[in-house]
Amino acid sequence: MEHILPAYNDPLFSILLIIVIALIIAMMTYAWGIYKEQKEEGNLLKFLDKFESSECSLDTSNMKFEPNMLKPLALLAKAFDNAGEYHKAINIYLYLIKYIDNNQAKRELMEYLANTYFNAGFLERSKNIYLEILRTKPRNIKVLYKLGIVYESMHMYDKAKDTITPLYTLGEDTKSLELFFDFSQLRFSKDIELQDKVNKIIDILNKEPSLYRQSILELLKLDTKKAWELIEPSRLDELIDILWFLPNSQLDLDIILSNEKLHTLYYVKGYIKEPMINSGIFSLDILATAKKSGFEDGELIFSYLCKKCKHNFPVSFTRCPNCMALNSIKVEEEIAKSNTKTDYSIL
Repeated sequence: MEHILPAYNDPLFSILLIIVIALIIAMMTYAWGIYKEQKEEGNLLKFLDKFESSECSLDTSNMKFEPNMLKPLALLAKAFDNAGEYHKAINIYLYLIKYIDNNQAKRELMEYLANTYFNAGFLERSKNIYLEILRTKPRNIKVLYKLGIVYESMHMYDKAKDTITPLYTLGEDTKSLELFFDFSQLRFSKDIELQDKVNKIIDILNKEPSLYRQSILELLKLDTKKAWELIEPSRLDELIDILWFLPNSQLDLDIILSNEKLHTLYYVKGYIKEPMINSGIFSLDILATAKKSGFEDGELIFSYLCKKCKHNFPVSFTRCPNCMALNSIKVEEEIAKSNTKTDYSIL
């Protein structure tokens, strides 16, 4: 036996010992990896149990899973989500997450699940799933952005701003997003004096001109005079719907009469008798021309386009309801026949 194994003072013994130790470490690392993966799997299943719902109409309890079912079921879930049948999409996502083995695919499906819960209005569930994804993969930029949107929707702006630091660390330009959260928090704050709130909104607008539309809309509610001082007639196309629905009591006729674009708008609206046709907006100038010729049955109707995803919406938005883009709104106006109705304000 002593001729088979090298003696302890033989250099071969040291090499053999190193190899044995390396093998033991490798086996322990592999075993630990399996244990950790199984523990994560158990934690995930326990986490998903909280989202089981009896309201789902698809029965997946007796459905045997096969790997080739992943793609068609995922596509079916997306189709249900797009059609607004969120309960069916949720049920399929939960089923797939439980049975597939690929961790990357699981994280993607969990993200889809969180998105679906958000679309369905279950903000707390959506938040918890995003947090679970970030627990295992904290450098997920897309999920960090979406978590911020969930917190924003819940009016938890301090939490929303907590997502900015990791995004900035990961190299994202977060200046506009941070100022938007500051502006949104300021809008809903009830602990700030009126004049202080007005000054802070103006300060944010000076730092972030892309918040022009939202700032003017908010200032018209707080300090009409200050809002009119900040309205730029050259950007009338951005505010035309807001100014169109503005009640007579909130008009500043000195500013309006001193500018041809604003004068044209309120001539068409009927608040000013003196004709003016020089707004630079085709639909508005057509109505002004028609009104000058005696036709007064025309008005403007508005729709709202997202410049990023190109979806069109009947109501104004700050974030696009479809792609969640910020400051992507484009106001589109059309000529329509006026109806007898009570006045409406967008404020």
